[in-house]
Formats: sequence, C-alpha cells, structure tokens
Amino acid sequence: MKAESDATPALLAQLSSLVDCQRAEGYACITARREHGASSVDIPQPQLAILLQGRKQARTAQQSLEFGPGDLFLITRRSRIDVVNIPDPHSGLYLSAIVPLCPEVLAAARALWTDALPDAGPALARLPLAAHGAALLQWRQALQHGQYTEARLALAALVLAFCRRGHGSLLLAPEPGLGDRIRDLVAAQPERDWQSRDFESQLGISGATLRRRLASEHLSIRELLVDARLAHAMQLLYTTRLPLKTVAARAGYRSLASFSKRFAARYGLEPAAIGNS
Repeated sequence: MKAESDATPALLAQLSSLVDCQRAEGYACITARREHGASSVDIPQPQLAILLQGRKQARTAQQSLEFGPGDLFLITRRSRIDVVNIPDPHSGLYLSAIVPLCPEVLAAARALWTDALPDAGPALARLPLAAHGAALLQWRQALQHGQYTEARLALAALVLAFCRRGHGSLLLAPEPGLGDRIRDLVAAQPERDWQSRDFESQLGISGATLRRRLASEHLSIRELLVDARLAHAMQLLYTTRLPLKTVAARAGYRSLASFSKRFAARYGLEPAAIGNS
C-alpha cells in the first residue's frame, strides 16, 4: 500500500504531460480556476477520469463520492450525475483527464474475457491511480506517439482490471432504450433540424409507435433534443476554447441568449462559468 502511495506523485506528473500532447485524441483535459458545479449531467457511455489537481464531488440518487489527486473516477454505465469541481487551494487549478471508454475498447474487453461475469458493481467508483499505473502509462505513451490501436489495447487491459475488481457492468452491452437511441442520433448531428419523421426513418418505426414508446419511457422528442444538444455543448465548453456563440451554433442554437438560458436552466450554471484555458 505504501509503495502505491509513494508512486502516485510520479504518476501524476507523467500523466499531467497529456495536457500538452497534441496527439492525445479521444480524451479531454478539464481545467477551472474557480469552483463550479453542474446538475444532472448526462454521461452517455462508460468513462474514466484521472484527477490531477484539485478535488471533484460526484453524486447520483444512489451514491455520493469525493475524489482527489491519486484517485481514478470510474463511471461504469450510462449515468446522470451532479458534479462539483474544486480547484487546489495552493495552485488555484483544477485539472483532470477524462478518458471515454469507447465501444471499440469495451468490445475488445468483452471478447477477451473468458471467465464468469463478475458482479455488475455500482455506477460510480473510486479507484487508486497507482494500482493501474502501468496500463495508464502504456496508454499515455501510445497517445504521445500517435499509436491509437495500442492506446485502445491499453484501455482494454484497464477495463479487464476494473472488471477483476467487481465492475462487471463494463462487460455488459446494454440494450439502449428508445430515448437513448434518439439522444445518440442527435448527439452525432446536434446542429441538424431534427423532425419526428427523421427519427421514424432512422429507427424504422412509425410515428404512432415512436410516440407510444416514448410515452412509455415518460419522454418527448423535444426533451430529448434539448438533452442531447446541451450535453454536446457541455462537452465543447470543457474540451475546447471555442467562443460561446460558436458553441451555441454547433449545439444547434441560433441564438446565444436562448442557448445560455436553456443551459443555465438545465445545469444550474451559466455556460460562461466553464472555461478550459
């Protein structure tokens, strides 16, 4: 245990170099110079956050966890969470690397797993960084050399290690509900002027069936459009330095004022409060 603790500062220093890695595609470094939080953030797929500086609080209806440097924040399945990011009091900086566990990585892990399925485990988990340092450093090295196949293999090895710790949800290929399928369609083209007939065509169902199935999930097309577009905007705000007007346009909003109003109503904070500089 002490060896892991001693290795953590060196691991954090090595992984922090990803911030300036131009080839580190498929992950996001989030920075903040003041505390901020967001409510009901939709996390559409499993992902891993590496806490580098500062602290994070995360909560669902079932769980409440806090993370600091040396912790890994694992989300094992699609979730909606409340989060607060708190800068380090000495440096004044919050910094984390968000690593999406993409479908290719999860499919590779499922193909490699030959044992009985472990327990599903909780949706959120706090894991020690040092226990997974070797695989994370392989992932970082592969990214820095633009070796994306090797990077995915390193992540697949991480997924297998997480499953050994009882997080079997990662090995399950969930059947998405109709609402999730619509959110994913909109997320791929958030600026498109989506109409009901577009979803009927894409999903191969009639308008009556679409409305009936959404009603059974207590959802509406309008609500799903807003969810997907604002989630896309949240991602852009955290992972780019685009002007707010550009973020709004890419999320499908012609009016910056309308976008800001909906974003604040949805997440409980103004989009201008998020920065990645």
